[in-house]
Amino acid sequence: MGFKLDIPEQRTSNRKSVKTFSDWMQTDIVVFRKAFGNRRKEDFYVELNVLLKAGIPLKEALGLIAENQKKPTQRNLIEGLVDTLIRGDSLSRALEILPEFSPYEIHSVRIGEESGTLPQVIEELGLFYARKNEQRRMLTGALTYPIIILITAILVVLFMLRMVVPMFEDIFRQNGVELPAITQFIISASNVIRDYGGIFLLLLLGIFIVRRSISKNTRFRRFRDFLYLRLPIIGPFLRTVYLAQFTQAVALLTRSRIPMLNSIQMVREMIGFIPLQEALKAVEEKVLIGASLHESLKGYPRIIDHKMIALVKVAEETNKTDYIFDRLHSQYSTELQQKSKLVSTLLEPMIIVIVGLFVGVILVAMYLPMFRLSSVLG
Repeated sequence: MGFKLDIPEQRTSNRKSVKTFSDWMQTDIVVFRKAFGNRRKEDFYVELNVLLKAGIPLKEALGLIAENQKKPTQRNLIEGLVDTLIRGDSLSRALEILPEFSPYEIHSVRIGEESGTLPQVIEELGLFYARKNEQRRMLTGALTYPIIILITAILVVLFMLRMVVPMFEDIFRQNGVELPAITQFIISASNVIRDYGGIFLLLLLGIFIVRRSISKNTRFRRFRDFLYLRLPIIGPFLRTVYLAQFTQAVALLTRSRIPMLNSIQMVREMIGFIPLQEALKAVEEKVLIGASLHESLKGYPRIIDHKMIALVKVAEETNKTDYIFDRLHSQYSTELQQKSKLVSTLLEPMIIVIVGLFVGVILVAMYLPMFRLSSVLG
């Protein structure tokens, strides 16, 4: 985590110095990721929990963590928490001021302050982000190798269309060979890449640059998320990822004696997957008019499965909501590990087969006229 328990030395001077080249190279520049994302939150809560359990006061613990931050944005953020505490506000109020922290974190910390269990709440938050990051690593690990294969294969196909096909085209033109329809199609595709390849490349680069602003658009996110949910392999995998996060968050909140309706509201604001957000919004409205939770969960088979509905019914009858949701989280986490291996195992041969078909079509399209040419020359 890069955290040190030794007390840092006092700064001997507050004078501003001229930045050297090394200072500029170490400047924290955040373009496509959050300055205080989930990985950093995991470290933050784990470090804070260690210091609080060691008996260090909250303000001094945050000061120690701030001193050990290498990136200015992260150091300034934690120093802002310290300044808020110095003014007499609580930690939950300090978190509420900053947009980097979710309602789930704010309410959890507030409950820990009111009940005198802040170290335990901080520990639970560290575990939550540790598991969330582990799920993200599973997703990344499952998709990284297939994506590398896909990109490499696309580059190979583009190379063949841009470099190999034109050489065959020149041979066919010089000898006046009549071209089959498939060969004419491949040559046309090669000409399109030759004439408009630069435009396509600039378009992709532009999409990559503006993707952050595009991803904030609600309509685009809704279309993207529902499209992902309908994909044969990716859809069930993503559903399991977000159900694991949902059940873990509800288990932690109900364990802190937060009412179920409030827990659903906070989790809905925290989870960024629109299909699940919309389902939870509808569930919340049904619960408000008097329906039971397990009845309210019905009607959303794409995102909420029968296993959750059945166990939630058991939780309502036995009044062991936190235990049931914790068991659900364990089941979804195990299922996620299995599906991550399955996704990686299935996507790799599928990509190879599809790319092999493309390459085979190109080769057949180029060699069919060669056979005709050899018969004419013979």
